[in-house]
Amino acid sequence: MVQGVCLAEGHAWDDKALSPDQRAAKLVDAMTLDEQIALLRPVDGASLASLGIQLPPSIPAWMRQPKPAGAIGSAGYVPAIPRLDFPALQESDAGLGVADIGYLRPGDAATALPSSLALAASFDTGLAREAGSVIGAEAHAKGFNVQLAGGADLIRDPRNGRNFEYASEDPLLTGDMVGEEIAGIQSKHIVSTIKHYVLNDQETGRTVLDARIDEAALRESDLLAFQVAIERGHPGAVMCSYNKVNGNYACESDFLLNRVLKGEWEFPGWVMSDWGAVHSLKQSVDAGLDQESPQGGDPDYFAGLKDAVTHGDIPREKVRDMAYRIVRALFAVGAMDDRPAPGGTIDKVADAAAAQRVAEAGAVLLKNDGQLLPLHESVKSIAIIGGHADIGVLSGGGSSQVTPYGGSFRDARGQTGIAAFLSPVYDLSSPLKALQALRPGTRIVFDDGSDPQRAAELARHVDVALVFAVKPQIESLDAPDLSLPYQQDALIDAVATVNHHTAVVLETGNPVAMPWLPKVKAVLEAWYPGQRGGEAIASLLDGKAAPAGRLPVTFPAGTAQLPRPAIPGFDPARQVPFEGAGRLSPFPVDYPEGSNVGYRWFEKNKFTPLFPFGYGLTYTHFAYSHLLVKGGQDLQVSFKLANTGRTAGVEVAQLYVAVPGRTHRLVGWAKVDLKPGESQTVTITADPRFLASYDATLHRWTRLAGVYDVYVGKAAGVSTLHGSATLAAQ
Repeated sequence: MVQGVCLAEGHAWDDKALSPDQRAAKLVDAMTLDEQIALLRPVDGASLASLGIQLPPSIPAWMRQPKPAGAIGSAGYVPAIPRLDFPALQESDAGLGVADIGYLRPGDAATALPSSLALAASFDTGLAREAGSVIGAEAHAKGFNVQLAGGADLIRDPRNGRNFEYASEDPLLTGDMVGEEIAGIQSKHIVSTIKHYVLNDQETGRTVLDARIDEAALRESDLLAFQVAIERGHPGAVMCSYNKVNGNYACESDFLLNRVLKGEWEFPGWVMSDWGAVHSLKQSVDAGLDQESPQGGDPDYFAGLKDAVTHGDIPREKVRDMAYRIVRALFAVGAMDDRPAPGGTIDKVADAAAAQRVAEAGAVLLKNDGQLLPLHESVKSIAIIGGHADIGVLSGGGSSQVTPYGGSFRDARGQTGIAAFLSPVYDLSSPLKALQALRPGTRIVFDDGSDPQRAAELARHVDVALVFAVKPQIESLDAPDLSLPYQQDALIDAVATVNHHTAVVLETGNPVAMPWLPKVKAVLEAWYPGQRGGEAIASLLDGKAAPAGRLPVTFPAGTAQLPRPAIPGFDPARQVPFEGAGRLSPFPVDYPEGSNVGYRWFEKNKFTPLFPFGYGLTYTHFAYSHLLVKGGQDLQVSFKLANTGRTAGVEVAQLYVAVPGRTHRLVGWAKVDLKPGESQTVTITADPRFLASYDATLHRWTRLAGVYDVYVGKAAGVSTLHGSATLAAQ
């Protein structure tokens, strides 16, 4: 082929011998200015009018419009360019599976994966890639080529209503797990985003708050999580967040977009805004924003892009680069050569099995006194109480909501219209039915938990009581506190008072307080466990599967231990989903914890949490010995790990290191599966970037020479093996 000349069978950019950069350049240069600008201005891909429900007057007119011609019907849509054989951009939310399907296209569904917290709790990067591949394959079969996935915001507040979409409070765990999930999605020739860049750490006032943090702390925490995930997963797009960061909106921050993301990190993809997160044209474009996602009721700033080019306010070459980044990302993941199309084959059985594996691997056993779990054969009667366990398992709400295969149930509790539509959703996977199937010889009875005394009377006459406690969370709303809703704390207390063999199964999107903890024998945190969550929970309770999860977030003993005991800007009167945030006046949110997020804040302040980051029990026991620490240019530890119990199990050995004068950081881990009596020598090499600190004066990362404190343990602050290493400066 001659450079710049069309191939006989097609276009010059069809030549697969060329790099994605070369192919994208040829295609973009064949576009007119109008065609390039069209790529930068998606429209909303669906319409709430299709829901067939009562919409309140506050819903803007644009959300009532018919679905655009050619759109599958989901988040964002850019029409195709037929003359260039360029496909439409079909975007869908994808935090926990291919979302925005069933309720916008009645009759359609997708695999509902467990929450990102559950996935991160597995500490299993291979499982993260598998979960991503499920999303990517189903998106491909449904005709989507862009997935709005990859939630990498660190969990700074355990009341954040969107934490179930995020991975953890730790930048290494978040970066590795989110990066692998993104890689899994893109392995199916689908572009994945990473979001929300950056510091989208609370939902209260998310469109108006100003997150204030010094540069070094930001570099060592949230930015580092994004950097690791981007390097590991190579997402095609970055979605900038609603909020301001140090005085500038994230989508018009030259520091975040141009200097760090596109400059220092050399990110080749495109920057898209969150929905309605754009506040300017020229300032946003100059700062590095490439694509304005649908603005909703806000001004459409990119509508003036062509005039700005004509008048010389924005260079023509800048528009070309913005379009080029989008096209290049499609070529890079193979979406131009293996184009998604609706009607593809989906292996629902295999994908459901993957969802169950994530749920089982991510469930965390928090307490198990007297080895109440797994349920012994001698247990002949069980009471299952509360949590709609007879129907299904809870899921998180908002744009990540997935309509699962098998259907769902809305706990509307008398609500109508949009309020009912936004009510908590349960995937139809009943723990009650699943446990009955596993234990046909056991008498298993159910009570809905609405009357604590009635439930307690039932629990009094069985061998074991299992209380299912739920806490719904939805995008746009933070939880007012750490307590369980619906008077469930009183329910658990009443049941545990009369039955001393009570276990609690938690289905939550955040840490919760447990005033009843001393009274119960066992606690299993199942998170939002997805469309096979009932089967997963039953398998864990009955011993068909063994708990292997570890907490990806600290469970505080109370809100007084948090950097911000009260949520900035929180107003109980505005607790209406997707309303109220825009009516708040701009306000600052300070980050006194800096880079000491989560467990590092607890260490710095000598707080004892309810349960620490990394914590989790198993059905067996492990012993650590023979620690060997090697320093110098790199840090490596080895030790002997032995299963001293009677059953097989999985241990997650964690390596923490303190830079001289600073708190300990997770720098590596090993997930080890051992049979009873089996032992293994384990080696963990520290990720070198987590041994360094950012010097904002020198504008670079540095590692001091000196003695670094080292420990290997079962959780943050749990020093099972302790040592030190002398490291050279870098």
